[in-house]
Amino acid sequence: MTDIARRARWPWVALGVFISFAIVGLILVAVNGESIAEQVPYVIAFTLFGVVGALLLSRLRGNRIGGLLLFGAAITGVSFAASELMTYLVGEGVSDGAVVVTAALVSSLGWLLGIFPVILFLPLLFPSGHLPSRRWLPIAWFCVAVLGILAVSFVFGEQQLTGSTDDVIVANPFYVPAIGRLAISDTVISVALISLLLASVASLVLRFRRSTGIERQQIKWVALALAFLVASFFVSTIAGAIGLDENLIDTIVSGIAFIALPVSVAIAVLQYHLYDLDVVVKKALVAGALVLLVIAAYAAVVGLLGVVTSGNESSGSVFVVALVLGLAFRPVTRFARRIADRIVYGRRATPYEVLTEFSERVGESYATEDVLGRMAQILGQATGAGSARVWLRLGSELRPAASWPTDAEPTDVAVVANEVLPTIEGETVLEVRDRGELLGALSVAMPPSDPMNPSKERLVRDLASQAGLVLRNVRLVEELRASQRRLVTAQDHERRRLERNIHDGAQQQLVALSVKTRLARDLTARDPAKAAEMLTQIDAEIQTALDDLRDLARGIYPPLLVDKGLGAALDAQARRSPVPITIRADGLGRYPPEVEAAIYFSCLEALQNVAKYADASSATVILTQSNGHLTFEVVDDGRGFDLASQGNGTGLQGIADRLGALHGDLTVRSEPGAGTRVRGRIEVRA
Repeated sequence: MTDIARRARWPWVALGVFISFAIVGLILVAVNGESIAEQVPYVIAFTLFGVVGALLLSRLRGNRIGGLLLFGAAITGVSFAASELMTYLVGEGVSDGAVVVTAALVSSLGWLLGIFPVILFLPLLFPSGHLPSRRWLPIAWFCVAVLGILAVSFVFGEQQLTGSTDDVIVANPFYVPAIGRLAISDTVISVALISLLLASVASLVLRFRRSTGIERQQIKWVALALAFLVASFFVSTIAGAIGLDENLIDTIVSGIAFIALPVSVAIAVLQYHLYDLDVVVKKALVAGALVLLVIAAYAAVVGLLGVVTSGNESSGSVFVVALVLGLAFRPVTRFARRIADRIVYGRRATPYEVLTEFSERVGESYATEDVLGRMAQILGQATGAGSARVWLRLGSELRPAASWPTDAEPTDVAVVANEVLPTIEGETVLEVRDRGELLGALSVAMPPSDPMNPSKERLVRDLASQAGLVLRNVRLVEELRASQRRLVTAQDHERRRLERNIHDGAQQQLVALSVKTRLARDLTARDPAKAAEMLTQIDAEIQTALDDLRDLARGIYPPLLVDKGLGAALDAQARRSPVPITIRADGLGRYPPEVEAAIYFSCLEALQNVAKYADASSATVILTQSNGHLTFEVVDDGRGFDLASQGNGTGLQGIADRLGALHGDLTVRSEPGAGTRVRGRIEVRA
């Protein structure tokens, strides 16, 4: 079961109840002959309150912000329907009784307890759901007290209860004359509520000054909407004072202000939360658009045909409504989806489109460089980054393998130590691993106007989780190319070494022998004794030249390795080493020539490192065969070295390449002062 499926569903049920009451209220508005246009902004606003509240509660159970928004929407929807129901009943001549009195009380209290708790407590609690500090508790309790006093005055201090208009009244059976005489003027109520709202907004300003990062971005949106809401109160008051149509001004300005508040909360949630919530948001926005379509279609039919008030052509009106809904359903759905995508993701593709496109790119056949370039492009465009990079790990280095845009400012190579991803200044970096191995990283540099947030970070993380296999394949290709380059370099180096040894050794010796031979020939007639002595020297030097040529030949491929195998060949080489070496090769048989050559030259390279760098008093070569592998170990008691800081030199890398060509592997263990152990193995047949 997915995370979305496990989330609470009751908030959506509550939202459905609110929408049902809102539809009933709008129908009654039409029945009562009132203006639907005046009510639509408020219905839209509180529908958005309910949608955002249901989203938060379905995702985060017990979330106070979501509970506050959904509570306000539900109470307001019930109050709206009750107010219109009361007006309808009074119009039908029912002015007393439990139903009409209950509707009147719910109407009076609903607007108070549905709207004002939201606008007073939302700034106090947003975005954490808690007060900024305990010092704000008196303000919170004062808000509760003012709302409680107003509720008591409405229930017990009003002799008459009004409906949707002031001329629709019923007697209040709960009226208490003593409380009624303590009537509070509208000016006092307005000043108290505006003062509390300003204090609540001040708490949000204080929270904003203390906040950083994502919380700061969230507060900006809500603070802007609240400032607009406060301004709407002043505009409505000033409009009434100067004699303008206060109801019209209040409907337009306050309606827009109330719409702005849930929209700002929704933007804060959508832009700064994980994108798996976006799927639910998109569905909710589409559903909301379809609900508004139903309301608009019904209102249009009622307004144009007057079918409800006249009582005629009811079947025809149903047909017209059904026809309008059927024709408009699919276009409105497509339009709502486009709008929802634009609200949630802006101009960028949705995260799921990004992941799908990335998977398709990986599945297609592209050159290595093209795959990484496309990966960087998808990463940058999906997050709206100023630049994006794909990093590839080669050895202990983290190198930028591709950048987007292609003319992005170059950056330096980073060093990886102990499998820990290094930090890169000015960029958000997420590692790419496959089977626990660090293969590389993805990084983005976000512009100051659109900083990194959890939604984008999770998108980058999901891309990184899919990039593991790609980077592994790319790294294998790069390692193969690097290995080929090293093999070519090693061959060139070996040719130069042979040329130098022949030039400085055998060639010089043969030139000297040629000169001495001519001298001996000239001395034969004049001084036979001297000529005989020189011929003896020539004979000794010929033997030396032969020994040098044999050593040179053994360096190319030792005859003992061909004739007698690894043990004998290594033992002969050990006798010539300046460091005492012990060879342990008991029980070894013969192996394919390429295997014996790889083990032999690997051991020789390791022994040369011992002689050059280890400062060891002795070394041991151990050859064993077990579990289908031929293994060698070269162990010395020298000074060792730090693998993390020095890594493998060219000699050890040459051993690794030689063994890797036969599907073997190499491990090196060394610590300063504790010697070095070089271990390699190649798979062999029994």
